[in-house]
Amino acid sequence: MRCQSPSGGFAGGPGQCPHLAPTYAAVNALVIVGTEEAYKIINRKALYEFLQSLKQPDGSFAMHIGGEIDIRGAYCAIAVASITDIITRELVSNTAEWIVSCQTYEGGFAGGPGLEAHGGYAFCGLAALVILNKGHLCDNRALLRWLVHKQMPLEGGFQGRTNKLVDSCYSFWQGGAFPLLYTLLAKEGCAPKRHLFDERALQEYILICCQYSQGGLIDKPGKPRDSYHSCYAISGLSVAQHFLNDKHILGTYRNELYINCGSQRSEPVWPDWAICRKLGCFSESVPLDNFGKMLASTHPLYNIRPDLVRKAMLFFHGLQS
Repeated sequence: MRCQSPSGGFAGGPGQCPHLAPTYAAVNALVIVGTEEAYKIINRKALYEFLQSLKQPDGSFAMHIGGEIDIRGAYCAIAVASITDIITRELVSNTAEWIVSCQTYEGGFAGGPGLEAHGGYAFCGLAALVILNKGHLCDNRALLRWLVHKQMPLEGGFQGRTNKLVDSCYSFWQGGAFPLLYTLLAKEGCAPKRHLFDERALQEYILICCQYSQGGLIDKPGKPRDSYHSCYAISGLSVAQHFLNDKHILGTYRNELYINCGSQRSEPVWPDWAICRKLGCFSESVPLDNFGKMLASTHPLYNIRPDLVRKAMLFFHGLQS
């Protein structure tokens, strides 16, 4: 709460300038908390004004007032606006077209037009387009070709750029783009029947090479552990372990990601399709087993549990302002 700016948005710490990256992180964190008290911390009116102040005439977004302009800004702005139900046509006018202009000759997305394709930027660009229901505007086949070639055949992990080393964080930034592409391919009548990357090799890289002996995950062997790589390596592991309603667990089920939801329910939790359709995104059922353990799939647009995304969307959609 102390990191929220009176002018809207969140800063990295109390008293600092609001910035789109910590705004995205703060909104996601409050959605993960999942209580009305947490939701109500977000000043949606001020947040909208903050996002509008960062919007550029060409459709792009600056990361902060007077700051750099790149595709991260578009994704962060669209993600928080969609999940808090403050997205408008005015806010996102020309944004999809600007994002498409960032797709490179390789097939991936760059931070801006004319720059080098990069895994993090590729996810941001594709996810923003899918939220806007504009995924058809990019060259999906070229993006798929680029993505599959970012998984290294020896290590099993993903690299972020051509001729770079693997890095566990790209397990999500590259791996998380695949479920989004699957939905676009399905609309073209080409729905894949399995993952289009080697999910077993990715799990091997994460579980064997990237676990730190005293806890946490690392970029690659020899690197120190940190929260960032722990988060995105685990998120990529979740993507690898789930394909639609199927599970692909490397080794024994001790390697499966799950959380204890403290109940004995076994019925699926279904999304509110009307709201998801209104916001131009999608959710998925969240299966529970007979022991009350919710399988830890992650929403490919927001990297939050799908049930928490649905719960937050229902709450904010009910706040007609």
